[in-house]
Amino acid sequence: MTARAPVRVSAALLAAASISAVAAPQCPARPENLALGAPLPTARSAVDQRRELEIVALGSSSTQGYGASTPLRSYPAELLRVLSHDLPGVKVTVHNKGIGGQDVSEMLQRLDRDVFAEAPDLVVWQLGTNAALRAQNVSEFRRLLGGGIDRLRARGIEVILMTPQYAPAFNALENEQDYLAAMDEIARDKQVAVFRRYRIMQDWAESDQMPFAAFLSRDGLHLNDFGYACIGRLLAQAIEQALGK
Repeated sequence: MTARAPVRVSAALLAAASISAVAAPQCPARPENLALGAPLPTARSAVDQRRELEIVALGSSSTQGYGASTPLRSYPAELLRVLSHDLPGVKVTVHNKGIGGQDVSEMLQRLDRDVFAEAPDLVVWQLGTNAALRAQNVSEFRRLLGGGIDRLRARGIEVILMTPQYAPAFNALENEQDYLAAMDEIARDKQVAVFRRYRIMQDWAESDQMPFAAFLSRDGLHLNDFGYACIGRLLAQAIEQALGK
């Protein structure tokens, strides 16, 4: 996947997502797939004290919003819209730091610029798809991911890992399950949260009501507007549950 320039979306433009995002899509998800598996005490403190809740969405093309009709249809824009609505009195900021085509090693190289410079409470780290597409050594993937989590937590930043998308182009790979298993192992070892996008999308695809064309773009890998809206909305719901809201 070719690397693309990062999406530069200002806070004002992201706030406009409250007007232009897909309106209240029906997004099914089993309760167990919305359980993040780890608390978010730093984020909860920010919300309880009505301080700013600052989130960085770190990832590749499906964070950037490739396949969406506009950057305001990306999952980070929908995440901002829903959290801002559901957490009245709390200023919510979501920085979209997705760059298409990047893998874990490339994301680690920009932690200082794209994450630490923002000093967020929470990072949603979407990864794994490009590692599988490039057949990156799984042990190396696991090592780099674990080291990245350690660097984030050393700065007091909480982490939610977002698993790869369930899509034909990913499912056709020979060892895609190895990267999913590696993310689960690291999450257990490091006791960090996981948003199980793969399982959620798998349930969609295996239902009679949600064929791939309903939530994927024509490339068979990236989400469309509806899919991004659902992922952003369900991630917001999962975060709110972890915050006790």
